[in-house]
Amino acid sequence: MKPSHANNRTLFEMAQLARGSSARRPSENPWESQLAQPLSGGLSIELSARLGMQPLNRDTWTAVQRRLRVAAPVIRVAMFALIVRVSSAVLAFLTKLAFPVYQHEQFTVFGRTSLFWDTFARHDSGWYNAIARGGYDASPALAGGRSNIAFFPVYPLLMRYLGRLLFGRGHSHAYLAGIVIAWVSFVLAMIVLYHLARLDLPRRAAERAVALTALFPFAFFFGVAYSESTFLLFTLLAFYRLRTGRWLSGGLAAGLAGATRVNGILMWPALAWTAWRSARGTPHDRWRAVAALVLGASGFAAYCIYIYAVSGHPFLWMVALERWGYHPGGLPWRAPARLVFLLMTHPYAYLLSDRMALYDALNGVTAIGFTLALPLIWKRLGTGYALFMLTNLWVPLSSGGFEGMGRYCAVLFPCFIWLAGLRSRLASTTVLAGFAMLYTLCLALFTNIHPLF
Repeated sequence: MKPSHANNRTLFEMAQLARGSSARRPSENPWESQLAQPLSGGLSIELSARLGMQPLNRDTWTAVQRRLRVAAPVIRVAMFALIVRVSSAVLAFLTKLAFPVYQHEQFTVFGRTSLFWDTFARHDSGWYNAIARGGYDASPALAGGRSNIAFFPVYPLLMRYLGRLLFGRGHSHAYLAGIVIAWVSFVLAMIVLYHLARLDLPRRAAERAVALTALFPFAFFFGVAYSESTFLLFTLLAFYRLRTGRWLSGGLAAGLAGATRVNGILMWPALAWTAWRSARGTPHDRWRAVAALVLGASGFAAYCIYIYAVSGHPFLWMVALERWGYHPGGLPWRAPARLVFLLMTHPYAYLLSDRMALYDALNGVTAIGFTLALPLIWKRLGTGYALFMLTNLWVPLSSGGFEGMGRYCAVLFPCFIWLAGLRSRLASTTVLAGFAMLYTLCLALFTNIHPLF
């Protein structure tokens, strides 16, 4: 029987109701509408009829569409992060083919040269691999030399056990596991960063914060066998969970961050401020926040106890760090002031004066830029984020050098959230373009074994 106009109208109205608000107003992102569209309206009625089910009501389909709208940005962020990692791996391989290495390889992933895989294993990767395969050895530090106890345990232990699980016990199992851990941690960290940024920014700006973090000139460390991406993940989780009142998981994440890198304990004052501000006025909630902070210091404390057990000196890891030239405690502005003077007066002569001048300039200018942004970050995002930035800049700069400063700044996420919140689209686009160009340069230098640590 031919359906009447009334029946057609009824079906149309049912489809419109099933589509909910997306039919009445355009979605903020067309892709989200297209993702949700096939699951609504007449298709849902037809599928329900074929399966012998009652059509889902309007509230159910509205809930489904709401979940899709929430999931769509997360999927985009995860896909973007994965694309960045794959593109960086290809770019590193091409730079290895195009340019000569600066120095001989200290180690290889498979025990023989591999133009592709060896680009993931440079400098500190060898120390992490040694810990994953053979454990810690404090005797060199006790004898006054360099020791692997300077590297905190979470990342190399993950390399050991995940490597054995996935790749057996061969020469390459720890390196390959380290790459997998770095990539997975990076993708998860970008998702958490998006949610954390959404506490202060609209959706598009939060996505821009992810892009700025992923394309920061020293963000290539997030994709190689280094602990940076794992540390960033735990740091972001700690701040996000504490800001939203999830005390147990926030404390656990902070504890893991403290056992991943020494920087983890440097963020404790910022976490304390964040937890205190996030706690409700009740004594019960205050005590839960205090418990989370104690848990947050447990990872660092556990490693110190372990070092004491094997060496009799709980802070021997600090002595080991000094063998790399780190001597914190000086005036943190002395080295930046000298670098600014040299670059302002004799830039060409300075860059040609020493083999480390270019690398010091890249690290030093980055640190200076983050330092100058500090008061603006404090004004825009609050004291907690400013404390996190301050402690993680003050301590390494007080050593009098710039080695590693770009890598340390790569995990200072408040700066990227602040940059993403700039109102000028031209300014944010310019920063992102500059980041991408310098990212390519720094990745090429690292891949070809220049001393960019």
